[in-house]
Amino acid sequence: MKEFKLENEPKIESGFKTPELYFENFSKNLMQQLPEKEPKVISLFQKNKKVFMMVAAVLTISLLVPVVYNNSINANSNEIDAIALENYLSYQSNINQYELINGLEADEIDNIKTTVVLENATIEDILATNGNLELLMLE
Repeated sequence: MKEFKLENEPKIESGFKTPELYFENFSKNLMQQLPEKEPKVISLFQKNKKVFMMVAAVLTISLLVPVVYNNSINANSNEIDAIALENYLSYQSNINQYELINGLEADEIDNIKTTVVLENATIEDILATNGNLELLMLE
């Protein structure tokens, strides 16, 4: 193979040359080429303002519908469920029947006495199914 030396070979000149005083006059030439009036800038939000407002309205309504629906259901159910109240008083509270009676007024107690009617068959069934008769007799 033939030996190649960079120093001895004829050098190829580049085809690109800069004009005289190009870099010294560059900034002045660039400023002359720029337009004198600034172009009007239209933001993306201003251009699509109606679309953004519609999306915001739909999102707000979709988030508020469940809240309003739940509030309307709860507003209609202000009555206390009698079964839930009875279960709470029976199992969750530390209040006995005498404390409950002391909290009631005389007309309420009379109303309870008139509305509760037990037949003999019901009383016999309760006594037959309950194994702790002594506790029932003491009450």
